[in-house]
Amino acid sequence: MVEKRYGIKENEARAFLRMVKTSPQKLNLVAQSIRGLSADKAIEQLTFSKKRVAVEVKKLVLSAISNAEHNYKLDIDKLYIKEAYVGKALVMKRFHARARGRGAAILKPFSNMTVIVAEKIAPAVKAKKEEVKKSKPKTEKKEAK
Repeated sequence: MVEKRYGIKENEARAFLRMVKTSPQKLNLVAQSIRGLSADKAIEQLTFSKKRVAVEVKKLVLSAISNAEHNYKLDIDKLYIKEAYVGKALVMKRFHARARGRGAAILKPFSNMTVIVAEKIAPAVKAKKEEVKKSKPKTEKKEAK
């Protein structure tokens, strides 16, 4: 596989979700539940999840699948969630008035999420690639005397 597009390989596609109104910790719980699943299993998992943010993540996964199909001509039946990772975005800081003239900080975090879907490679193709790697001669270092 040749890395050619922004650090992702030719059998992969990605989608971004930016400025989601939830903390990265909560969003990462949903991301963990779909990592490594096939695309249809991931959509099924997100459809029946009780987490509020699962609706947004489901849209993101559908977008990644659509990108794979329309932009890179990948087979959607062979797609799986290769990577799903979360990052911090903006944190809005608010003030809550408390007793005796004090104040308390209220943090309202936002998150970013990236999903990378990849096409599964058939075992026969993997075996051929391993044979090619084995058949290449290794260069040996000469011993210094």
